[in-house]
Amino acid sequence: MSIAEEMGAALQRSAASVNIRERLDFSCALFDAHGNLVANAPHIPVHLGSMGESIRTIIDARSGGADGRGIRRGDAYALNAPYRGGTHLPDITVIMPVFADDGDAPAFFVAARGHHADVGGITPGSMPPESRSVEEEGVLLDDVLVVDEGRFLEAELRAVFASGPYPARNVDQNIADLAAQLAACTRGATGLTRLANEYGTDVVAAYMEHVQANADAAVRRLIATLDDGAFAYEMDDGAVVRVAVRVDREAATMVVDFAGTSDQRPTNFNAPVSIVRAAVLYVVRALIDEAVPLNDGCLRGVTIRVPEGSMLNPRYPAAVVAGNVETSQVVTDALFGALGAMAASQGTMNNFTFGNAVHQYYETIAGGAGAGPGFDGASVIQTHMTNSRLTDPEIFETRFPVLLEEFSIRRGSGGAGAHNGGDGATRRVRFLKDMTACILANRRRIPPFGMAGGDSGGLGSASVERADGSVEHLGSTAKVDMHAGDVFVIETPGGGGFGQA
Repeated sequence: MSIAEEMGAALQRSAASVNIRERLDFSCALFDAHGNLVANAPHIPVHLGSMGESIRTIIDARSGGADGRGIRRGDAYALNAPYRGGTHLPDITVIMPVFADDGDAPAFFVAARGHHADVGGITPGSMPPESRSVEEEGVLLDDVLVVDEGRFLEAELRAVFASGPYPARNVDQNIADLAAQLAACTRGATGLTRLANEYGTDVVAAYMEHVQANADAAVRRLIATLDDGAFAYEMDDGAVVRVAVRVDREAATMVVDFAGTSDQRPTNFNAPVSIVRAAVLYVVRALIDEAVPLNDGCLRGVTIRVPEGSMLNPRYPAAVVAGNVETSQVVTDALFGALGAMAASQGTMNNFTFGNAVHQYYETIAGGAGAGPGFDGASVIQTHMTNSRLTDPEIFETRFPVLLEEFSIRRGSGGAGAHNGGDGATRRVRFLKDMTACILANRRRIPPFGMAGGDSGGLGSASVERADGSVEHLGSTAKVDMHAGDVFVIETPGGGGFGQA
C-alpha cells in the first residue's frame, strides 16, 4: 500500500491537468501476475474495483505473443475501452508490467488510472449528456502501446488523440498527463522490484496471495452474518436497477443477482460489467469491520450475475459515459438497500463540465451521505464510488474564466430520522466568457431513499440564471450555452434518513 501511495504522490505532483493535480481524480494500484488487485492507495473506488479487468485484457491480448509481439520489459500500455476492461473514455489506465529476476513473463503489474479533462467527444470535457454511442464520447484507446521497450511513443499517441470524428481538444495536456501516469507506474515498478530483490520474487508473490486469502476469509466471516435481501431502485429516466442477494451461510458464499434490471438504455447511463464488479467489491469491503485492504480476494466467495443486454451489461456500441459516475452510485445504494445496511446517499456525482476550444473542466460535486443504524449521514461529502476533491477556488478562478460565487450547505436537505441523512450543497458558478456547460446527474426526480422509517433525502436541481434576469430550469441531464455574466446553479441531493424520528 505504501508503494501505491508513492505512485499517487508522483502522479499528483507531475500531472498537468487540474483534474488530476487538484481534484485527485486518479487511482494507483498493484496487481499480481494474473491481474488481480492486491494493494492500492485510498483513491477512487469505482477505479480500483475495475482496473483489474483492464490488466487482464492486456494479459489476454498480448501474453505468449498472441499479438505477434508479446509483453516485453520496458513496455507500457494505455486502455480506456469500456467494453475491454475500461469504464468510460475519460478514464485512461496506464499499465506497466514488472519483470523480476530473469523471468520471461511479468511477475507483477502496476497501473495508474486518471480522468483526463478531455478526450474528445461531442462536448468539451468528454462527459456529453446527449451521447447515444460510445464513439460520440471521445477517442478510444484499446490496448495501445505507450512505451515500446523504454521508448515513449509520443508521436504515435498524438496521432491517436487527434484521430476520429471527435478528436481530443487539448492533446498537449493528454500527453502530459499520460507522462505523469507513466512516472507513477515507474515509481511503482521500482518499489516492487526493490521489494522482490530484498525478499525474493517468490516470497513477494506468496504474500500477495496471503493478502487476498486474508480478505477472502474476512468476507466469508461477514457472509455468515448476512441475510438474503432484494431491492429495486428507480432512476430519473425510469430505468430500474434490481438486485437480489442470496446468502449460503454454510458454504460462506453469496450470489449477487441483477436479474430484472432494465434493458440497456438508448442514453449513456449504461454501465459495463467492470463497474458493477467494482460496486460489489466496494460494498463488501465497506461492510467488513476489519483492517483488510481492498483487493480481489474480497470477491472469491461472491458470484455476480448480470443479464447480458441489460443496462449493467450493455452491448457495444451503447453509450456509457454516465454509467461509471451515475449508475455505479445507484448500484451501490441498491446493494446497501438489499442488505438493510444504510439509507441511500445522494446517488449521483453531479457531473459538471464546461469548456470551449481553449478551456475544458470537469468536476463531481459533493452531496449528502445516507444515515444508518447508529450514525448520521455526513453533509457535503463525496459519497461511495467517488473520492475526489473539488478544485480550490483560487486555482479554479485562476485557470478558468469563471467566478465561484457560492459553495454552501443546503440546510435541511438531508432526510429526517432517528439518524438524519447528510445535507447536500449549493454551488453557483458565474461565467466570464462564452462556453458550453453540461450537467450529467440523477436524483432530480426520484429522491434518495430513507430506511427503517427514515425520510428520503432532498432532490437535487440545476438551473441557469441569465445575465438579463431570466432563469432556465434544467433536467437531470442538460447541455446549455453559457454567456458572460450567466450563472450556473447546482443544488445537490441530501442523503436518506434512518429510523423513525
